[in-house]
Amino acid sequence: METLEFIIYPDGRVQEKVTGITGKSCAEVTAAIEAQLGLVLTQEPTSEFFASVIHQTAAATAGATYSEW
Repeated sequence: METLEFIIYPDGRVQEKVTGITGKSCAEVTAAIEAQLGLVLTQEPTSEFFASVIHQTAAATAGATYSEW
């Protein structure tokens, strides 16, 4: 499940935590929100940021053979 968590501190700082999104796509998801919030001072990538997205494809072929009996 993809989640975005924001903690807004009394001094105006905002901490954002993204979970459930692998790779650099989390930056695409949060870009519009960060543009509205203001200047991003620091970013700390999580292990999900460095995870690879694996795409698998499968093809099945069916063949019928008949006995020569």
